[in-house]
Amino acid sequence: MYDFMLTPEEQALKKQTRDFVRNEITGDFLRKMDKDEITYPREFVEKLAAINLRGIRFPKKYGGLEMSWVAEVAASEEIGCLGMALGCAFVMPSIVGEALNVFGTEEQKENYLKPYIAGKLVAAEALTEPRGGSDFFGAMTRAELKGDHFILNGQKRFVVGAEGADFFLVYCRTNFEPDSNKYNRLSLLIVDKGPGVETEYLYGLLGCRGGGTGRLVFRDVKVPKENLVGELHGGAICFHQMMIPERLTSAAGCLGTWGALDLAVRYSNRRRAFGKEIRKYQAVNFMVADSITQLDAARALTFMAARAVDENYPNVRRLVSEAKRFATEAAWEVVNNSMQIMGGIGYTDVYPIERALRDVRLSMIWTGTSQIMNLLIQHEYYNQVLDSGYDRRKMEEDAMNPDETERCFTDEDMMRVHENKK
Repeated sequence: MYDFMLTPEEQALKKQTRDFVRNEITGDFLRKMDKDEITYPREFVEKLAAINLRGIRFPKKYGGLEMSWVAEVAASEEIGCLGMALGCAFVMPSIVGEALNVFGTEEQKENYLKPYIAGKLVAAEALTEPRGGSDFFGAMTRAELKGDHFILNGQKRFVVGAEGADFFLVYCRTNFEPDSNKYNRLSLLIVDKGPGVETEYLYGLLGCRGGGTGRLVFRDVKVPKENLVGELHGGAICFHQMMIPERLTSAAGCLGTWGALDLAVRYSNRRRAFGKEIRKYQAVNFMVADSITQLDAARALTFMAARAVDENYPNVRRLVSEAKRFATEAAWEVVNNSMQIMGGIGYTDVYPIERALRDVRLSMIWTGTSQIMNLLIQHEYYNQVLDSGYDRRKMEEDAMNPDETERCFTDEDMMRVHENKK
């Protein structure tokens, strides 16, 4: 239905992904994940690699497809109906791969990115700390440079793939000067699973099960200096770059909640009450109308953000944040409406709607909460509007008495604005 937004190559990728979702992933596999009988879906990763569905955006010389962000969003939407854990396993190469592809050395790309895309290695990103959360730059995990290697100590939590990953991208403090700027404190390291790297705890999650989410502890881990990604103390630059795939893939995966809505629509066409199918009652069909409108709006914003990234658009950080916030909140509404349409049976495990509800709740928390997205959105918009080069028409000029608008402010207000501009 939305193929007019895609090139023929992107349409082909979307169809390939849709066929994979329909034919290769069984309901039994999803049920085992939800029951924690599968701790990490390595079989899923290997199946993706076998048909070259990893590393969609990355160079062909490393095994990627060298396609667009729009293509990746289209594929991620199809995978999204399988749930958050498999969605995360699908997009993690886009996130970890972003750092390796943009900031990594040629040796790092050959040793890590290439086998990662090929499905021979599994990776995870280690960001959050017990005292951290949204305060990313307050990270306390330490990596002290000792000659030709770092000594790493600390812990990370909520690491998706803590159980199952072969290597981790770990943000850690390397600049210990007490007055150092927070953006000049952290570095990014590739840390192989091995001595001193332990998954000490696997979380019992409300949803998104089977992804191996746990707490990592590092005890005197010796990390070669050549495993530094980017510049020493340059982790902030890597982080800001990686937030684009983190948040855009979160938005794209949530578009897959069409699966829950499709289920509710089919149910409403069969379920009868008071002598007719419940789809014929306004209370039901208006929820369907609200849901599909929300989903279409989320899709439009997400694809626009993807195209903006492809085109290096200047306001891309704001658009990606808007897509992440809007799409995740829309997904929550869509799944809630789907459960409401189905009534009591939707609250049981007879249908997988309850699993979808448990899964999608996480989307408004991970890769930056909705509140953090709002913080970024307003910040970027203020910068745009107040920029001296802003060239759109100013509505103040259309006031009945334009001179009077300036009298709304005191001399002190105007001086402060002048100082801010300087």
